[in-house]
Amino acid sequence: MRNSGLNDSPVGPPLWLLAELTYRCPLQCPYCSNPLDFARHGEELSTEEWIRVFREAREMGAAQLGFSGGEPLVRQDLAELIKAARDMGYYTNLITSGIGLTEQKVRDFKVAGLDHIQISFQAADEAVNNMLAGSRKAFAQKLAMARAVKAQGYPMVLNFVTHRHNIDQIAQIIDLCLALEADFVELATCQFYGWAELNRVGLLPTREQLQRAERITNEYRARLEAQGHPCKLIFVTPDYYEERPKTCMNGWANLFLDITPDGTALPCHSARQLPVEFPNVREHSIEHIWTDSFGFNRFRGDDWMKEPCRSCDEKHTDLGGCRCQAFMLTGDAANADPVCSKSPHHGVILKAREEAEAAGQGMEHLTLRNEKASQLIYRG
Repeated sequence: MRNSGLNDSPVGPPLWLLAELTYRCPLQCPYCSNPLDFARHGEELSTEEWIRVFREAREMGAAQLGFSGGEPLVRQDLAELIKAARDMGYYTNLITSGIGLTEQKVRDFKVAGLDHIQISFQAADEAVNNMLAGSRKAFAQKLAMARAVKAQGYPMVLNFVTHRHNIDQIAQIIDLCLALEADFVELATCQFYGWAELNRVGLLPTREQLQRAERITNEYRARLEAQGHPCKLIFVTPDYYEERPKTCMNGWANLFLDITPDGTALPCHSARQLPVEFPNVREHSIEHIWTDSFGFNRFRGDDWMKEPCRSCDEKHTDLGGCRCQAFMLTGDAANADPVCSKSPHHGVILKAREEAEAAGQGMEHLTLRNEKASQLIYRG
């Protein structure tokens, strides 16, 4: 494998494949990572097309396959896709809101070979959860399905996207996870792409909120470890309160391959917004996409870097940070991620922190996904 002339280092395989089966979803989360214009994207891949994608990626070395969306339960062929992936030797996981899940489907997915199910919550408080989800029954459904997943012997994996409207309830969130006998809990502070970027002022917590939540999480973690409790708490801080950026997805097109509902291949979830032409699995093989396509080679290695990244002694640690964030906040995806204090555009991050300090706590100004575009209701 080669790296399109950008660097001499060989390209490894796409170890982690994410299948975004659909952008359809019955919920209205104001931090949804779907494209703002998701309803305008093309026809979803068929069952046969998805299975071909799985096979080609597996032949290249892909080992883990995630089923995501939107809400992947909208797809009526989900059990068939799970079985096909399992037969190929993938470790499979379902990333779901739990809406549309039933006890029978939990059992069916187990028979098909699904390895684990991750259920997401919006809050530990039923009213806040349902308001953010845009569904009056979402919280009760999530609780019931979390228990059903546990009853079938799956690892209990829960995800809470935290933000200024629920992060102060971090203790209640952790208590709920423990009551549900969670094995792994991801407390992921909202990352600002898609709808979350649109709602950033209303979602970004203050530094004080974030520090308090992390302190409480650490206290729970220490207590659980002392007790030998199996629950693992993972706390993910937002980039906006860092002075150095995270290594985005372990590096551009390094391990991660995302296939969107219409077959567009991306090196990360949010890359579709970049002014880069990305290939489609209906037109190219996975091998060509991963190895030879311009889009996947555009930001591999470091030859693309401009100053201050080019001469930075930390460039091989953070790889310049997030290309999508650089584009959103500076207009040029080749710029240094503004999260970095060395970036000439770091001021936009400082301004965002100031706005978070000044913002009110009300949720009335959050923009939910466009009602006409997003009300693609789950059907049985």
